[in-house]
Amino acid sequence: MFLLKNVTYGNILEIQELYIPPGKVTCITGESGSGKSTLVKLLNNIISADRGTITYQGTPVEQTDPVELRRKVVMVPQTPPVFGGTVKDNLVAGLEFSGHPPAEDSLLTEVLKTVCLEKKLDESADQLSGGEKQRLALGVALLLEPEVYILDEPTSGLDETTERKVIENIYRNISGRGKMLLMITHSKAVAEEYGEIVVEMADGKVAGVKEQHR
Repeated sequence: MFLLKNVTYGNILEIQELYIPPGKVTCITGESGSGKSTLVKLLNNIISADRGTITYQGTPVEQTDPVELRRKVVMVPQTPPVFGGTVKDNLVAGLEFSGHPPAEDSLLTEVLKTVCLEKKLDESADQLSGGEKQRLALGVALLLEPEVYILDEPTSGLDETTERKVIENIYRNISGRGKMLLMITHSKAVAEEYGEIVVEMADGKVAGVKEQHR
């Protein structure tokens, strides 16, 4: 689905070749500063490579309309933006910006349960903690039903128990439906348990790619 060849970005990233297949859960691991976040930003065309080619479904990402690309490839950054207003306002805004029809409150509530966010729809989003804002952004991403979910350390602000619940719920929601989940994770245990493909980054390069069977 994604193919990178001879890709460089400043002195941060240098990838000779990397193929990320469709319909799989791919985990990207590595130490801080190894280039993980830079890599996923390139896939979503948030930043552009200095050299090389990055294709999505055979088409160079820079030749794809950015709006259309980001409707198909939804990224949740480690520190996602949250709008003022209520929890529901944020969920609905995500749908509106992406051209989706409105959703019933029952679906919005179900999504909050999926990401383990125990908040009511009418509660203020401004009062959420960092970890809660992260989970709200995950809820927005699930509502959008994209082809690809890119999650940058989606549970970095959570305790280990909640982290496992959230990742398990997201995995169950996405897997088996032809969707692709690409997740940066600091946890080798999470990568071992959920990753069908594990890409290890080191010093801006791909140090290894391991395929696992679940």
